Amino acid sequence: MIKEAKYYKQLDNNNVKCVLCPHECIISPESRGKCKVRKNIEGKLYSENFSIVSAIHNDPIEKKPLYHFYPGKNILSIGSIGCNLKCKFCQNHNISQTTVDKFSHAKIIIPDVVINEAKRTRNNIGIAYTYNEPTVWYEFMLETAEKARAHKMKNIVVTNGYIKKEPLEELINYTDAFNIDLKAYTEKFYKKQTKATLKPVLKTIERISTSKTHYEITNLIIPGLNDKKKIFKEMVKILADINKDTVLHLSRYFPSYKTTIEPTNKTKMLKLFEIAKKYLDFVYLGNMITDRGQNTYCPKCNTKLISRSKYFTQINGLSENTCINCRKVIPVIY
Repeated sequence: MIKEAKYYKQLDNNNVKCVLCPHECIISPESRGKCKVRKNIEGKLYSENFSIVSAIHNDPIEKKPLYHFYPGKNILSIGSIGCNLKCKFCQNHNISQTTVDKFSHAKIIIPDVVINEAKRTRNNIGIAYTYNEPTVWYEFMLETAEKARAHKMKNIVVTNGYIKKEPLEELINYTDAFNIDLKAYTEKFYKKQTKATLKPVLKTIERISTSKTHYEITNLIIPGLNDKKKIFKEMVKILADINKDTVLHLSRYFPSYKTTIEPTNKTKMLKLFEIAKKYLDFVYLGNMITDRGQNTYCPKCNTKLISRSKYFTQINGLSENTCINCRKVIPVIY
């Protein structure tokens, strides 16, 4: 099932210009954009992956990862095909770096089916658009999100943040929480490792930070590529300048796709964790077994507010969204 795309311009000679993401691909007839799922058919741009679902699962919300948004609840996670980045270290390259016609395990699902599945899911608060890059699934995501909102469900978008301002503004209207994957803090990294640019991602984070939508940031730490302390410190300071309450997840890298570097050293992860904690109150460690960087503590009195063990979560130090000991307001929604 295909659907005419939003956010494109018709050009001469049946060419089109996609304006969904900063690539602004000029697409000739019968060709696709860099995302591999938006195709020019007779001078109109179509979303080839509309209703194409590559994965659908019931997940703990902490898996997104979101630690300050309905902790302990579940979310129905769905994903499709395609991505507008070309990350050499992508963990989901089998769905993100392919085309619809080459992926043989997809299911065709309409938005109403997703809504009904979410309603049947135990302890569920809504729908997460994840696994591949949901931006390139924009039409299906938006239609489903509108229906979910009508059913008083929450919408979560797990994204690389590489999206133009106008479609982002529309998406924010239907999104309750974002997790934005900030790959690194240099244009060199983005250009070489993702075939994209850093500046639009920072603009996305800044815009979401001024909205009423909850957001958290994930940074995958890759040895030798984005783990230099000086640059990492600059990134964290920028996030703190945007919002001191920014929630940051530091994720340990493991070899995947075209990147064969050894896994990130645990000691390095802990050192970067300590740097981040100097500027941000809420920093967490992911993809590694450790007692540190899992629980949520009050930044004022150090009372343990939320305990986590793998995906088991217990709220034990909050009354509504305030610390039970010192009454400090904590940026947690539950």
